[in-house]
Amino acid sequence: MHNLSNNKSEVFAMIDFKNVPEKYLPNFKGGEGAFTPKMISDELNKIMLGKLDEGCSIGLHTHDTSSEIIFFISGQGKVIHNGVEEPVAPGLCHYCKMGSEHSLINTGSEPLMFYAVVPEHKM
Repeated sequence: MHNLSNNKSEVFAMIDFKNVPEKYLPNFKGGEGAFTPKMISDELNKIMLGKLDEGCSIGLHTHDTSSEIIFFISGQGKVIHNGVEEPVAPGLCHYCKMGSEHSLINTGSEPLMFYAVVPEHKM
């Protein structure tokens, strides 16, 4: 995982995900298949370009100290958020507030691609 700069005088304004290596995370949070994000982080944030291949999922998990914002850019899938299932598609944005639980499932025939930001609220 790439780290954001800790140098307070350095401004990290642009992220070029073409230069961020892809991680391979099998059965992420208890999900099926593998989650393959390109992710950068610091002590307060994770910012990623995420990919779930056909049939893959991120397992149900709770955001105890963080929230998550996911903006879908391609593919089809569904989110299960606090027990409610909702379809996802390009152009939609999902918000999981702190204390909520969710999972993400690719239900389509192509990769489900998305940008996600996970800010920490309590350290």
